[in-house]
Amino acid sequence: MDRAAIILANDSSSRFNCDKGLLELDGKPLISHAVDTVKGLVEEIVVVTSSQECTNKYSKLVSSKVRFVEVCGSKSPLTGALTGLEATNGEYSAFLPFDSPFVSKEVLSLLFDCCLGKSAVIPRYTNMEIEPLHAVYNTKNALKAAKEAIVQNKMDIQSMVEKMRGIRYISMMVIEQLDPDLKTFFQVNTSLDLKKAEFMLKPRKTSKKKHL
Repeated sequence: MDRAAIILANDSSSRFNCDKGLLELDGKPLISHAVDTVKGLVEEIVVVTSSQECTNKYSKLVSSKVRFVEVCGSKSPLTGALTGLEATNGEYSAFLPFDSPFVSKEVLSLLFDCCLGKSAVIPRYTNMEIEPLHAVYNTKNALKAAKEAIVQNKMDIQSMVEKMRGIRYISMMVIEQLDPDLKTFFQVNTSLDLKKAEFMLKPRKTSKKKHL
């Protein structure tokens, strides 16, 4: 098995008064959007949740082929990533947050292709900021780095990345060729974001040219 997707749904913090993964966008829960974005691109999908209760809810909304694992102890981003890395069988694993409904299959495919022989492929902006939660990792290398970071009580994905060597960074200017509006990195964190996502689903209106 070469490719896996690890969907991180273990972040219990939410500005909504309900389970964010169950929020509907275009008549479909966010967790279903997250799973659908990787279908056909990977051989295995692992969803990391914060509890068995959450797993029970989400598993009813997606294919029975999707695997679920629960985080034990701290619900930090890195412990969620570590849980997913330990559970997957893929040589390369894509990290994706469960609240990103517009991940481009073309962008994800590019990241997987570029990760061959590398420890990770991570999108990077011109200001040098990176998107480590929308990236592809060599599973073994990432697992080793995640464990090292946690031993040092560092609980963020950035700390894992800092312990890795052989990373390839992909410029956002390259990604824009496949995803002009960079929708891949859009996350639903607030009610306003959800409304914006609904607007983003609407087709763009093309301006009509006036004939002289």
